Amino acid sequence: MTVRLRAHHLLCMLTFVGEGYTPAFTANYIRIAERLSSGEEIEIVSGPDDICAPLLSGRSAHCHNASVCTRDAAAAEAVSCLLGMPAGDGTRIVPDGKLLARLRRNFAAGTIRRACTDCEWSELCDTVAGHGFKGVLVAAR
Repeated sequence: MTVRLRAHHLLCMLTFVGEGYTPAFTANYIRIAERLSSGEEIEIVSGPDDICAPLLSGRSAHCHNASVCTRDAAAAEAVSCLLGMPAGDGTRIVPDGKLLARLRRNFAAGTIRRACTDCEWSELCDTVAGHGFKGVLVAAR
């Protein structure tokens, strides 16, 4: 199978420690983290993805907001520059240890975090990165 992720979730997955918007969202994300940790392929998609799924039934689902799409564009640009390959709709990548380490190193250095501007989770992500990504749930096995 393939995990469908929007571009900014390539950054979010780096610091996911089991916190989320709702219990259903968090439980879903934990399952996705397990799949990513086992090396399941990622397909980058435009718009809501597998992580967003539990939020889409709500009236105020922010997954369609312009600000989230802007965040996706910024993340896709940063990851594309870092990896030297497109990170847009349809791109497929495998989250192996080498890729996760490279992304985390650059995330901690702040070089790929323009998409994180004004994100409500940014403080948590700062803390996780500042503690060497201890306790993250997406980790190559």
